[in-house]
Amino acid sequence: MNQSNPITPETYQSYRGLPSLAGLGRFSEAMKPGLSVEESVTRLKRHHYALRRIHTIMIAKLTAEPIYELKMGFSYHAFLSAEAVTLLRARVGEMREPPLGLDKVPHPAMEVFFDEILGAEKIEEVILGVYEVALPSLISGLQKHIDQTHLLADQPTRRLCRQIKTEAEEMLEWGKKSIECLVTPQIREAAKPYLSLLSISLACMGSIDGTQSPREEAPARYYSNKPYQYDKVPRRDERFQDPFNQGVSPETFLYDEAKPVDAKILMMFFKRIREIDVPEMMGSIIMETPGKPWEYYRDLTRQLWDEARHAMMGETGFVSLGIDWAKYTAPNLNWSYNLNTQLNPAERHAVLYFIEQGLMPKTGKRFEWEVSIMGKNPLATTFQDYDWADEVLHARVGRDWYVSSMASSHEAIENGDKCWAQVMQNWEGLRTKGLTQHRNWWPELYTEYCKKVGKTPDPETLAYAISYEGKRADLKDLSYSA
Repeated sequence: MNQSNPITPETYQSYRGLPSLAGLGRFSEAMKPGLSVEESVTRLKRHHYALRRIHTIMIAKLTAEPIYELKMGFSYHAFLSAEAVTLLRARVGEMREPPLGLDKVPHPAMEVFFDEILGAEKIEEVILGVYEVALPSLISGLQKHIDQTHLLADQPTRRLCRQIKTEAEEMLEWGKKSIECLVTPQIREAAKPYLSLLSISLACMGSIDGTQSPREEAPARYYSNKPYQYDKVPRRDERFQDPFNQGVSPETFLYDEAKPVDAKILMMFFKRIREIDVPEMMGSIIMETPGKPWEYYRDLTRQLWDEARHAMMGETGFVSLGIDWAKYTAPNLNWSYNLNTQLNPAERHAVLYFIEQGLMPKTGKRFEWEVSIMGKNPLATTFQDYDWADEVLHARVGRDWYVSSMASSHEAIENGDKCWAQVMQNWEGLRTKGLTQHRNWWPELYTEYCKKVGKTPDPETLAYAISYEGKRADLKDLSYSA
């Protein structure tokens, strides 16, 4: 009687040699038990806590941060963190019944750790904390989770951790380059007590994932001894030479049928880069509106990131034309400054929704897209196509989180109009305070553009100017278009 050879992981044959286990790995690996569900969920909750705190730090810092590139990077990393948090919450919900305990602090030292980064006095210290300490530990923990949990039984978690790790590594790369550009030896030396506390906190918590022999205690606080105060006043770096200038109205120019199409595209690039003020304002809504469901913060962060992308579309448009936007334009912060300092968070959201309602008809985003097509500018056409598409999502976000809190959509519009009018009545105060003379910079920009493309400036287009009278009726014509 023939006795068959015993099956081993090495001798087991799949049908016609096809990949086994859906290609996830080898049987020898799949035979290892891996993490329990409880262990895997515990680590997921720690990843979740870390990313939610990083999201808050990014949002908290972008409004008052003057440097444009940092505003854009923080906007992007807030979005990536929010997306990761959403995925982690969903995975924990698949593995455990409510209450999920996602709002609990996994370890007291973790709270101190992220409170210190949030409360750091200098932006360079914030960047060091996030990108030199927190993210490397998070990435290491994610990799360890991938390696140690079961490749088959916990495949959804492994997939999730891989995705988050990839984007965290992208964040880390940006952070490393930013540290090289901004952190001098003197700054690093002065930050030693702060960085030492972060290292001690990391040791106490057993690293972000809690696998390095955590201790019970939390270290004494340094910066976070005093409560964190969010700064909602927007600021700009020195390239924004006249940040309160509203002497040029892109909207008035775009709807003037006599103006040439290529000049309108140039003006639309300015409109796009001017959208830097929307993340500045939306950050304040997120920071000053506690107690909402997580989905609220996720959706508003997505819109915030979209608006930051729009600003960079404008920046890219100017670069494509060989024009230094900072030399020839004045992207202003009037809108974010006035909304952040005059209205409460709910009123700011009302204004945002009210303005967005004017962007969807044929005289709004569609018109800008058609202008780009008429101007035969493929880059502008792409930008306006996606700018228009983003507004579809933003309208839905407004309906879900603003209109739903009102008695009707009609009341939501009326409330937004009232809040916007309240701000517009105080708009002229910027001039009387001597913050700007609303200089008309358009002739310089248009002349430089004509020089770049080899054409003679059209006298009527060159002479374009907006009189800034500071009256309610006139100011309504200058309304911001997000």
